[in-house]
Amino acid sequence: MEISKSARRLFKSEIIKYKEEGYIKNLPVFSKNGVEKLQLLFSELNERLPKGVNLNKTNMWHKASKQFYDLAHTPAILDYVEDLLGQNFYLWGGQFFYKPAYSNSIVPWHQDSQYWPLEPSNSVTVWLAVYDTDEKNSAMKIISGSHKDKIYLHNENTNENYILNQEVSNNQIDQNKIVYMNLKAGEISLHSDALLHGSDKNNSNLPRCGITLRYSPSNVKANLSKWPHFSIQVARGDKNHTLNPVAPVPRGEATPIKGFQFHQEFESQW
Repeated sequence: MEISKSARRLFKSEIIKYKEEGYIKNLPVFSKNGVEKLQLLFSELNERLPKGVNLNKTNMWHKASKQFYDLAHTPAILDYVEDLLGQNFYLWGGQFFYKPAYSNSIVPWHQDSQYWPLEPSNSVTVWLAVYDTDEKNSAMKIISGSHKDKIYLHNENTNENYILNQEVSNNQIDQNKIVYMNLKAGEISLHSDALLHGSDKNNSNLPRCGITLRYSPSNVKANLSKWPHFSIQVARGDKNHTLNPVAPVPRGEATPIKGFQFHQEFESQW
């Protein structure tokens, strides 16, 4: 996919902002032509899903699909991540968050680190906009600086429109620090695993889709007793990774059908 001529490395001020506020947004990656190919890729992968499988409930696309793997290893994306994590880091997650027009789907306030048995807790999420996204069509929203405060209390919620079954209640939210992560198609944002974030209903006639890519430095180890499916793909740096299982580079195109799958499940499909 064609890279935007505006793609670059992070400014020192942006690295400071990430440390202080837990996020950076509006980083250019793909050109207009690259965005068109990105949207075609999204449509192609979405249409491969068996009937009845919700795209938002699938994960591990980077282990299943060579096209998705290549997207996740786009040098311009890895440059931005390297400026935050250093020269040795790996990819461990790749999924879609899609809301069609007028979708009632809600992502409640939460911290990703609440769900992830990784030690130490240090992951950067790339949120790549497939289409333009703003407050009207359910741009992600974050609480600036919340990654530094504490571990927030998460309560269970059975709301049928919620993508997650745990949420941080509104009385814990500083409304003055809400930032909407408005992005143009082909741009990315970066946020910390401890940052409070979520998204509202899509109140527009436009689709909203983001691709999330999860990266951690090579010293982060997963608790395999809680996440036995966990495996990584080295993104940059030391290829002799020993702390976590290493997944192969996909040789072809397979399709994940649920959230957690072992990488070996895809190999017979290539």
